[in-house]
Formats: sequence, structure tokens, C-alpha cells
Amino acid sequence: MKIHAEALLFDNDGTLVSSMESVNRCWTRWAHEYGITAEDFARIELHGRPAVEIAADLLPPAVVPEALARIEQLEVEDVAGGVQLLPGTAALLGRLPADRWAVVTSATRRLAEARLEEAGIRPKAMIAADDVTRGKPDPEPYLRAARLLGVDPARCVVFEDAPAGLAAGRAAGMTTVALTTTHAASALIADIVVPDLSSVSAQATVDGVEITTAE
Repeated sequence: MKIHAEALLFDNDGTLVSSMESVNRCWTRWAHEYGITAEDFARIELHGRPAVEIAADLLPPAVVPEALARIEQLEVEDVAGGVQLLPGTAALLGRLPADRWAVVTSATRRLAEARLEEAGIRPKAMIAADDVTRGKPDPEPYLRAARLLGVDPARCVVFEDAPAGLAAGRAAGMTTVALTTTHAASALIADIVVPDLSSVSAQATVDGVEITTAE
């Protein structure tokens, strides 16, 4: 399938890179430090959600700011060796003009930059948790990314691996491509579903990017 877009918007963890081992390791330690039971921790969806929402689900409001600072510190310190490029990432990004793509992540800017730097990815444009008032599945992160790049949201393609991120892309009126890197295809609602970015190729055009997917 071929799609012509003005801009491509990528989630980070689970889409461009994988840091799931680090995420699980750090959040498990964090939960232990804050006395959160295994049962309470198990019922919370970690992937694709801002840390502030996760902390708010598990802790009293007065403790949340301190707890957020702690989990960010744990994850930043665990970046070395804990981040790997996912298949197809380097090849695809290498074919894109820098002003035609952005990273849209639920991580804080400090953490996202640390993970991307570890993976050798240096986006010109990024929207992080610090930049929005409402995270995914709200469309705000993706709408802000489109505005940052100066493109019509309807001419953007979102690449996501998590249901919350795909819901955000749909709500923003964008074409969605789901990657089955962290969830089964049956759990993902998208215009196109592919295994990973190795199933996507891109060609820069005068006014955007033409992408081809192998479903």
C-alpha cells in the first residue's frame, strides 16, 4: 500500500527503539520503593502512557511529584545498554528529510533524549510529555507535532505500537500505522498493521514523503 504524506510522526519506545527490559526493571524497583503491592502494580498499563498518569493511579497526590522525579532518574540512569534500535528504524529514518518527521513520546523530554541519544537518533522535532497538558490517548501530542512541523494533521501518518497512541492518532484525524512489536494485531486498531518498520519504505518527494507498506 502506498500513502503520500506531508509528515511522519513516530512514537518512540516500541516503535523506533525498545527499552522494555529497562522500563520493567526500573518501574519494578520504583514500585518496591514506594510500597506498591504486586497486585496493584500488575493492574496498571505501563506502556504508552505518561509517567505522571501511572504515578497518579498508584500514589496519593502529595507524593506524585517526588515519585515522578525518582522514576525519571532511575530510567535515565538505566539507559546505557538498555535501549536497542528496532528493525527498520535506521533505514527508514535515513531516507527522511529532517523537517518531515518528528518523535511524539509519552516520556519526559529528558528521558526521551537520553534514550534516543543512546540509539543514535537525533530528531529535529519532538513532542514529549513536558510539552502537553493531556497525553495519549488524547490527540494533543500529535496535533502539537503537526503544528510544530507546520503541516495539516490530515496529511500526517502516525506510527505506533500501543492502543493509546493509535487512539491519539485517530482522534487527531491522522492516518495510523500499527506495529505489532509489543501488542498482538487483534489489540490494535489502525488503517494499516505491520510487524515493524522494516515493512515500511519511504521516498522523499517535492512536497512530502511517499511511504510504501508491506501488510
